Amino acid sequence: MNTLLREIELRFDALFAQLADGFDAPPAQRLRLEGLLEAAVLLEIASQAELATLLTERYCAAFCRSPAEDFGTHWQRLFPFPQIPAMQQRAPVVPSTSDDL
Repeated sequence: MNTLLREIELRFDALFAQLADGFDAPPAQRLRLEGLLEAAVLLEIASQAELATLLTERYCAAFCRSPAEDFGTHWQRLFPFPQIPAMQQRAPVVPSTSDDL
């Protein structure tokens, strides 16, 4: 496997593992990875379709479901290449006042 593709795979795994564990991922982490995706296409190391497949595989490995299951079948319209669907889980909301007010 190409060194750049291997690094992209490792960074997908790191990003998605953080999110799957309930932690936030810094925007810089996602943005750097998106830059690597663009570089891979520009250098003709991989196509957008190949990278979308890799993203989907790594997403499924981390979350046990696909991006399509989380964001709908047209998820790539919401996240056009090279955007990565990297969303933190919603925080639980605990009311600070009673309903008796």
